[in-house]
Amino acid sequence: MSTVSSTSRTSDKSRSISTHSLVLMGVSAAVLTVISQISIPMPTGVPVTIQLFGIALVGTILGWKQGAIATLVYIFLGCAGLPVFSNFRGGLQCLTGMTGGYILAWPVMAALSGIRVKHSSQTVVLLASIALSVTGLMIVELTGAFQWSLLTSEMSFGAIVAYSFVAFIPKDIVLTVLAVLTGSRIRRLLVKAGSLK
Repeated sequence: MSTVSSTSRTSDKSRSISTHSLVLMGVSAAVLTVISQISIPMPTGVPVTIQLFGIALVGTILGWKQGAIATLVYIFLGCAGLPVFSNFRGGLQCLTGMTGGYILAWPVMAALSGIRVKHSSQTVVLLASIALSVTGLMIVELTGAFQWSLLTSEMSFGAIVAYSFVAFIPKDIVLTVLAVLTGSRIRRLLVKAGSLK
């Protein structure tokens, strides 16, 4: 009898943790939707946004797996036609257009931002998280530049990368670092509250 009761409690606990994870991933997708609307249109057709802050934040808080899943859910919502991308855009054309390469690489950045490096020094752990997140940022920038270059005859891949290093990347590095710092603190609070492992 006690064995059955113990098993039932364990099952309930697992279900509760799973529910927490689903709620957090849903909230994260909603946060990404809100953050995505903060953008400045540019003549090139690629707006200046703070979306990468949201991607790194979600990955840092949820971890590599749940962070990537939450980001994929957000992308799928956009592909389904919901206006969740910048400037209230939605639809599959957002992935096939000039900004599509950036969007496609977001789950990779979220996953890298969520990798937990085990070390006795919290400083080393934090620096590793920042390095992994910035690596994810570079993958996003290069993937985005590659697709952008395929869809335009006005700029080469190299010219787009050079332009990005002037117009986007310095700002995005600062935002990524801020996201890791903020996300690490939020994650500690959630772990302490029992909402995350």
